[in-house]
Amino acid sequence: MKIAFVYDAVYPWVKGGAEIRIHELGKRLSSEEHDVHLFGIKWWEGEDVIRHEGMTLHGVCQARELYVDGRRSIPEALVFAAKLFPPLMKEKFDLIDVSVFPYFSCFTVKAVSVLKKTPAVFTWHEAWGDYWYEYLGKTKGFFGLLIERAVARISNNNIAVSTWTKDRLKAFKGTNSKIAVLPNGVDLKLISEIKPAGKGSSDTSEGKIYDVIFAGRLIKEKNVDVLIKAISLLKKDIPEIYCCIVGDGPERKALEKLTCELGAQENVIFEGFQDYRALIGKIKASKMLVLPSSREGFGMVVIEAFACGVPVVTVKQKYNAAQGLVEDGVDGFVVRLEEKEIAGGVGKILQSENNYEKMAASAYKRAEGYEWDRVFEQLLLQYMEIEI
Repeated sequence: MKIAFVYDAVYPWVKGGAEIRIHELGKRLSSEEHDVHLFGIKWWEGEDVIRHEGMTLHGVCQARELYVDGRRSIPEALVFAAKLFPPLMKEKFDLIDVSVFPYFSCFTVKAVSVLKKTPAVFTWHEAWGDYWYEYLGKTKGFFGLLIERAVARISNNNIAVSTWTKDRLKAFKGTNSKIAVLPNGVDLKLISEIKPAGKGSSDTSEGKIYDVIFAGRLIKEKNVDVLIKAISLLKKDIPEIYCCIVGDGPERKALEKLTCELGAQENVIFEGFQDYRALIGKIKASKMLVLPSSREGFGMVVIEAFACGVPVVTVKQKYNAAQGLVEDGVDGFVVRLEEKEIAGGVGKILQSENNYEKMAASAYKRAEGYEWDRVFEQLLLQYMEIEI
């Protein structure tokens, strides 16, 4: 098959769950001799169209800021959607797989699908519903919700990355809608080959360097400020507690300032974005991962932590699908989004040496069900059922 993926952010230039998903599945499709193309923003130097790890990458427009004032840029999404139409129309594909967020490109894909009679599948990493009002306010949020529902109406073939997202999508597509669930995954073999790595990504034989690690974009919805406050509480009883923050984003300066204000400079280290091996090395060098996000369509970093044998603390939030990945008290804890609650979850793991090995083993066992090769096999079966 000749397959096109459509998403403005492209791995490895942009690192996130959706980007990694396309990269991993695209590689596997290519290795099976499918002709895989990815249409995104041109994040790289040189030619607009390049080959990368067996796939053909199409840079449909010049790189632009994805985030403005901590939120996804609407002008960027509009420009990408408009610039996408000509290059996508130039070629004939057997199937187009578009990542729904940030929505406008879905209308472009639908138009191309109809004009060229090409089946299209819409991959939902999140379904926001009334969260739009929290994200943009009452007026702008109404239009955001309107656009999301419009995309839901034009999407005949839908894939959700979690049951959580599927259920939210059904709320405005109807309970009789056919929505396949294909989760994100991990490469267990690759992760098993990576050694623990602490400060400066150097290999270590000392075991756990960090007590806590967070990994993700530093945006408001991730609530890293609540984690830092929790670390500040914990350091009263555990003075040498050590937390690693992996990632970057519009909130970084404010979070660094908060760390200083709380006198936690010696307890919290900001490492910025890391390549995948360095990230996994740091997770392996950590006792637990904390994901205090109020909004996750899946929570890939949770499965990555599990694959490293690392328990996870996440939060009970209406829009946080990651809480569905963690079995409370078995492979981690699910707590309220409060610094005292997060501190309590972290403390339970740090102070339960006898139970820690059980938790770590349970975490790894959970990860085995999310191997990328399994997801790939399910994806191929789903593609065979796609209709125009």
